[in-house]
This record gives sequence, structure tokens and C-alpha cells, in this order.
Amino acid sequence: MTQTDHDHNHVLARAAEAVGRVVRGKDAQVRLALACFLARGHLLLEDLPGVGKTTLAQALARVLGLGFRRIQCTADLLPGDVLGVSVFDRRDGSFVFHPGPVFTQVLLADELNRATPKAQSALLEAMEERQATVEGATRPLPEPFFLVATQNPLEHAGVFPLPDSQRDRFLLRLSLGYPGREEEQGLLDAGGAARDLAGLAPVLDAAGAVALQGRAAAVHAAPALTAYVLDLVEHTRLCGDFAAGLSPRAGLGLLAAAKAHALLAGREHALPEDVQAVFPAVAGHRLRRRDTLAGPGPAWIADLLAAVPLP
Repeated sequence: MTQTDHDHNHVLARAAEAVGRVVRGKDAQVRLALACFLARGHLLLEDLPGVGKTTLAQALARVLGLGFRRIQCTADLLPGDVLGVSVFDRRDGSFVFHPGPVFTQVLLADELNRATPKAQSALLEAMEERQATVEGATRPLPEPFFLVATQNPLEHAGVFPLPDSQRDRFLLRLSLGYPGREEEQGLLDAGGAARDLAGLAPVLDAAGAVALQGRAAAVHAAPALTAYVLDLVEHTRLCGDFAAGLSPRAGLGLLAAAKAHALLAGREHALPEDVQAVFPAVAGHRLRRRDTLAGPGPAWIADLLAAVPLP
């Protein structure tokens, strides 16, 4: 391991530890959120209001030294509110583009399923192509670009559920859940997470963050490991439990997330345990049970992993 590798590992450990000081008692979710970023994916946080989804997005942006913007999604949100608009400037008789909040490095789309399909789809190009086309002109987004979207799983009034094609574009879906008693006591004593957030110092900058994404992509995956990923994906398609199996995009994402998870563990090669660690967050929001069309619960995911032999 070179000195640079050691420095990168040290930085990642510091980043995870710093975010964990703000999002208390959720170390596994913090690591998965960081893995999602390193794998150049986008993150869907599906949870109750008030459990720290916004705090997690803000803490990641601050620790990684990245710009942060937030969109509060509502039924009257327009694509222009996301992407930006051209405004006529009387002084020189031309249109001047005013970039929307999507032109940032970490974008939080709060309650994404409250936005109309038209507004939701404004984010699709940004997520997939890392660019935005406004009024015929295509503009690249800043590097890196990381979308964190939240949605409330229980409330369906006034909600536009994300279509499968859009859910598939989120690399990971996580839930934070309620904090443990000890962590909640600490939150009460501190008067909330705002003070913790204010005290966070960046451990990286944009260039360093992009370099780490490159390192994650370069993590070695042996042929046996890629075969294991293919076996898992194929099993979801052939087992008959699901309305549709995982897509090729999901398979690519599973491998990329496993590599990022390995890098967070300080390794230059991915192991089956990395694939298993990220699999529930990669697969859970993409699969629909054939009998109820509901998502598979943890027991279904555990059974699925158990059914596919390890390499």
C-alpha cells in the first residue's frame, strides 16, 4: 500500500467518523451512504419525518467539502424551479441563464414523491447524464454530483409514487429509523443536530472527492466475484418470487457499491462480504414481490442471499 493509499484510507475513516458524530448511532447507514457517493451513485432515503435524513445529506456535503442545495418538493414544483430559467435582461437585450438548485455538488430533493412526474423527470437527466438541458441548451453539472432524495413511506395522500424506471436510477435506498435511547439522549442534551453540524470541518474538497471516486472504481473485483454478482442478479430473474428481476443497471450498481464498500474497509479488492453488505440497499427498492407487488422485507432479502452459493 502506498502512502497515498494510506492517506486516502485515513481520510475516508475520518469522514465516516465525523458524519457519525452528527447522525448518531447509525454507523452502518453512514458507511453505506458514503459508499453510494464513492460509487458515483444517488441515494434514496425512505423514512419517517424527523429522523435525520436532511442532517445526513448536509453532514456528507460538509465533511466532503462540497456545495449543498436543497429543493423542497411540492405538487406545484416546476422543472424550471429545479433546472433554472433564462431571464430577459433589458440592459443588453439578451436572455441570461439563472441556474437552478440542480447546479450544485450535493442536491437534497426533499419529499421527492410530492413532486409531479414532470418535475421528477427533470432530475432524471441530471442523475443519469450529469447534465441539464434547459431551453435547448445542455449544461454540464458540477463534479462530483450526488443526489440525495427523501420520501415518506407511509403517507400516500397527495403523493406521486416514483416509477420503477426512476427508482432504478437510485443506487441505494436506506432507512435510518429511530435512534437508540442513548443516541437520542445525546441529541436531547445537545439541543438537536444543528450545533453538531455547525462544528463539522471538511476533511476533503471536490478534487479529493472525485479522486476517491476514481479509487473506488479501480478496486479489484476477481472474475469469481463478478460471477457471484451475476448469479445474484440472475436468481432474482429466475426464482419466480418477483414481478421482475434486477436490471443490468442494478448489477453494475451492485458491483460498484461493493467496490466502494471495500475501499471504505481499507481494501484494494472487493470480497463477497462487500456484495452482501450492500445488496439489501441496492436490491430492496428495485424488487416487487409477485404475490403482493410490495417490496421484499429483510427476511426475503436474507433468503435470496442464502439461496445463491458463495464463490
